[in-house]
Amino acid sequence: MRPAMNATRRWVLTAAGLAALTGLPARPAAAQELYGPKAAGASKGGTLTFGSLVEPPALDPYHQGADARIRFTVLIYQGLFYEAASGEAMPLLAQGYTVSPDGLVYTVTLRSGVKFHTGQAMTAKDVAYSYNYLRDPKNGSPGAGDLTLVTAIDAVDDTTVRFTLSKPNAALPMTLGNKYGGVVPAGYFDAPDAKQALNQKSVGTGPFKLAEFKPNSHLALVRNEHYWEQDAPYLDRINILFVPNSASLIVALRNKRVDLALLTRPQDIQQVEKAPGLALERWPSLNQKALDLGSELAPLGDVRVRQAVALSLDREEIMRAAVGGYGKVLGTMVPAMQERWGAPLDSLPNQKPDIEKAKALLAAAGHGNGLSLTLTTINGYDWMDPAAVTMKQQLARAGIDLAIRRIDLGVWIKNFQSKQMGLTFNDWATQPDPHLLFYRHFHKTPEGADFRNWANAEASALLDRGLSETDAAKRKEDYVQFQKVLAETVPTVMLFSADHVSVRSEAVQNYQQHPTGWFYGLARAYLKK
Repeated sequence: MRPAMNATRRWVLTAAGLAALTGLPARPAAAQELYGPKAAGASKGGTLTFGSLVEPPALDPYHQGADARIRFTVLIYQGLFYEAASGEAMPLLAQGYTVSPDGLVYTVTLRSGVKFHTGQAMTAKDVAYSYNYLRDPKNGSPGAGDLTLVTAIDAVDDTTVRFTLSKPNAALPMTLGNKYGGVVPAGYFDAPDAKQALNQKSVGTGPFKLAEFKPNSHLALVRNEHYWEQDAPYLDRINILFVPNSASLIVALRNKRVDLALLTRPQDIQQVEKAPGLALERWPSLNQKALDLGSELAPLGDVRVRQAVALSLDREEIMRAAVGGYGKVLGTMVPAMQERWGAPLDSLPNQKPDIEKAKALLAAAGHGNGLSLTLTTINGYDWMDPAAVTMKQQLARAGIDLAIRRIDLGVWIKNFQSKQMGLTFNDWATQPDPHLLFYRHFHKTPEGADFRNWANAEASALLDRGLSETDAAKRKEDYVQFQKVLAETVPTVMLFSADHVSVRSEAVQNYQQHPTGWFYGLARAYLKK
């Protein structure tokens, strides 16, 4: 067995250029430690109140796919690896691992001294059970598609787990991270009410455990007294308040009812930028704001219509309407991964507005007299409202009449999972690997979920090649070619990536925002006394 190595050079999320167009300073990338850097002399104890405009529909890390869930459950449940901001998969519940010469067997040694929130010790049987449950499509996890190449997961002994693959998977360690699943006690889902019970009691290994979850009100987390990492976390309790709108959140910050929050609207950032007692910080992002075009909707099933929509859009104008200058227009890759994995922007079609070409494509598709579409936006995602109004104006220039409907996140998720998306905004973050960005979303079924009903055989073949390829340069070329197909046939339009902007009271110390948008940094934050 050979030690696992990172076959490609590291990428680093830098802050250079993030302060352009604004006076707000950019923060450097997080130090490469689990959850961010530890703080020397940190004060212990206290309750931090976090304000959130978005509420998780549920706290089940196996069956609930919303990013609004992941943001908080990364503090409760843990996978074998941690998604470092550098792009590395760092051992978390794993202590280390080796890979067989043919790349088909990963042998993972587990961290010692780990206990569940119940006080029960974690063993390899729990790990094997958890990932076998996650990968079984009959169990209905949206993360099952990420593990399709895994043929067996076995507990070798109490501290060793063996993953056997049908083909090499260069992204496996990152896949065993914290987006879906997490290790739970063996047999947990045998109970008929197990899924619903996760909203009342947590059974993870993370630094915080669930105290209370009241929809439309709050989520409370308390320090895990069984946590395996010495002297962590620093806080005794985190109260997450679900706030109905940005105006209310600003008032709560000013009145010190909320200690920490993320802001998305430029006007909100400007309101608190110079407020006494508050500190604003800007962080790089792995997030994307996208327009998805579901081919199950008859007009969008025609590639010419999808291309016409893309050619009608001015992404820079949409970004400025939505988040001001606090972001970056995208091609087919999030900014932090562009250099390492992205196709050259000048090689991608359908990236800039061309109204005459859009009109010609619509006419060729039988819509010479115009076309009506409905755009779905999600309540609580404030950037979507101004973006939708701007997009309506842009599409009108090509003869597309756009209606706008707003729905709750829970309804949107049901539509997404049932692949009845139509034309919709999307807001999601990726782990820093192209397989995890693209495969589940865009590979044809049954290997992928193909949420947009794209069913593109050429793109799926390129994703298969990229997943199995171990040579870094060849792997990048596979993903570059995939991105060209994506841009040409337009199942989605990656609009822009918004920077994370956090605002905190001066009492909150050592908080670093993870580029995924998930709140790992709360495990390292403390309150100055």
